[in-house]
Amino acid sequence: MLYSVFSLYPLSHWLLILLAAFIIGLGKAGLKGVDMLSVTIMALVFGGKSSTGIVLPLLCAADIAAVLYYNRHAQWPHFWKLMPWMAVGILLGVYLGQDMPEKTFRMLMAGIVLCTIIIVLWMELRKSVTVPKHPMFAVSTGLAAGFTTMMGNLAGAFANLYFLAMRLPKNDFIGTAAWLFLVINLFKLPFQVFYWKNIHADTLLTDLVLLPALALGFVVGLRVVRHLQDSHYRRVVIVLTLAGAVAMLLK
Repeated sequence: MLYSVFSLYPLSHWLLILLAAFIIGLGKAGLKGVDMLSVTIMALVFGGKSSTGIVLPLLCAADIAAVLYYNRHAQWPHFWKLMPWMAVGILLGVYLGQDMPEKTFRMLMAGIVLCTIIIVLWMELRKSVTVPKHPMFAVSTGLAAGFTTMMGNLAGAFANLYFLAMRLPKNDFIGTAAWLFLVINLFKLPFQVFYWKNIHADTLLTDLVLLPALALGFVVGLRVVRHLQDSHYRRVVIVLTLAGAVAMLLK
């Protein structure tokens, strides 16, 4: 069985997707923003839409590990502000993305990423310490995160924007995001399996091979995050989000 799995892709593709799985582990351990690089790699190998079926089971596995580790730090008011709107955004993505051509899909992903870059730079240039309190901030961020997570597993960028704007401490940021994405990614699974038909036996066997790289990335990520102070962590998230967005756009 393993031989048949390895024969699915050339060696160069395996090296790339093993790297992508490692990066997913880093991101779920708390190095937020780096996960956009994994989305870029997976989209290069499999295409924008098809890659979502490979990535989603890996995200679910890493989300479970993140919840087990960071559970006590979750800030539930922020979870409930975002989660319902993300669910609505996912339903919009399911409907609009079902018959969308691959070229249009890629162009839409690039446009979303460009918007992310502009928003992150605008937030930092303003240097504002005021936390946004208008309900529409959570509504718009949640809708954008839900839509983009269905269209290309890009919700992390918009969730990062929200948590950065809320100025949550490092562990609260990671713990709340862990629960949020576990629920949202499990919610997406049936749509990917039964509606888009992106998850099947071959994709699950591929994910099984990628699990050790995912686990290694998670362990390494925990060690890195543990040594980052809150102020440094914020800068790291901003830099990684921008770097991932630029890489995705250049793809």
